[in-house]
Amino acid sequence: MDTLDLARWQFAITTVYHFIFVPITIGLSALVAGLQTAWVRTGREEYLRATKFWGKLFLINFAMGVVTGLVQEFQFGMNWSAYSRFVGDIFGAPLAIEGLLAFFLESTFLGLWIFGWDRLPKRVHLATIWLASFGTMLSAYFILAANSWMQHPVGYTVNAERGRAELTDIGAVLTNSTALVTFPHTITACFLTAGALLLAVSAWHLRRRNQVEVFRPGLKLGAWVVLISGVGVFITGDLQARIMTEQQPMKMAAAEALYDTSQPASFSVFTIGSLNGREELASVRIPSLLSLLATGSPSGEVEGINDIQQRYSQQYGEGDYVPYVPVTYWSFRLMIGFGGLAMAIAALALWSTRKDRLPRGRWLWIAAVSAVAMPLLANSFGWIFTEVGRQPWTVFGLFKTAQSVSPSVATSQAATSVIVLTLLYGGLAVIELVLMLRYARAGAPETVVPPDEDDPDRPLAFAY
Repeated sequence: MDTLDLARWQFAITTVYHFIFVPITIGLSALVAGLQTAWVRTGREEYLRATKFWGKLFLINFAMGVVTGLVQEFQFGMNWSAYSRFVGDIFGAPLAIEGLLAFFLESTFLGLWIFGWDRLPKRVHLATIWLASFGTMLSAYFILAANSWMQHPVGYTVNAERGRAELTDIGAVLTNSTALVTFPHTITACFLTAGALLLAVSAWHLRRRNQVEVFRPGLKLGAWVVLISGVGVFITGDLQARIMTEQQPMKMAAAEALYDTSQPASFSVFTIGSLNGREELASVRIPSLLSLLATGSPSGEVEGINDIQQRYSQQYGEGDYVPYVPVTYWSFRLMIGFGGLAMAIAALALWSTRKDRLPRGRWLWIAAVSAVAMPLLANSFGWIFTEVGRQPWTVFGLFKTAQSVSPSVATSQAATSVIVLTLLYGGLAVIELVLMLRYARAGAPETVVPPDEDDPDRPLAFAY
């Protein structure tokens, strides 16, 4: 491996790892806010117990997400300094807004929520968790706006003298069509992930008949969130596929390993091909489905890899503009498959626990507990597809990945960085797993007595 390969591996490892925590944090913050709202409106103690239980898991993931997110910023200067120099004037703007506005919003009000249980009036305290949740979504939007510019650059001009892209319209960057379809797709995926966590942890407790009054509603809430958000993921994903076909037709062609332009184009559910992905040996296909996904019409034309390669060679100069097809092909299907499997488990859980039933067979509970992994895998494969499918570009049509790596970083330095960060993240994974399992198994607090707001001797702060 050379420096470029190692830098790409490091960014892939740290990014996929970081995005394990992000969707849980975003989705769970809103669900915790919803549970606390139910407690404030009804006064029922089980809602308060659920709020504090899921709030602990939310805070663990928030902290881990912050720690791993810091590395993402540093990597641009460490391994990708040429990229940073080229896009810094544009890419830095939404990231700066995210840090100065969105992150401070969520962290400030999250602090007020943690330490304000016995200091703030109920409704004011409730507002703090809703504002923290809003901050997490706002943060996601600005980061996605930056990534969307890499997928579809707008609002810029290239300064040939300085050899860099320069911002001309921040509004165009923030309202990029790619960002506008990516944001709802990502947020619904976040709710899918958080709902699966509620479903899995609640199922673990219900199998043991622990705190049924807290975890039966938790299981139903989680399952419904998975189903509703799952529908949202598929709808927004369909819209995103059409935008992607317009802006990056090579990515859609690679997602199907479609080498020759077809009208209509079928979608292969499963394909066995050669190692380089260039020859199909056997497949199971759904007629016209790819045309429907790519163009919105079952008879639409989908451009093939060979034609796009020829066109790009004329437009951008000689070179290989085809991403690694096997990874692009399978990551696309695994993303869809794991998301659909999570929805199927949620539907099974709802059906099996209808009319206050609690089945005694272990297979339902095993499936429900395993549901937590499905959206995490779907999210990971989704980002792998998004980034691998854009290759060989870091900024589509403007700047290639081979141009982006830091020229002064030696292969030995890049290798050391990959090894150190992988070991460090492995240690953090152990810490995260231990904390999540410990607090998830502990269950909700048995009795929660809200502090008297007029009592001068009340505790100074609520502690998790």
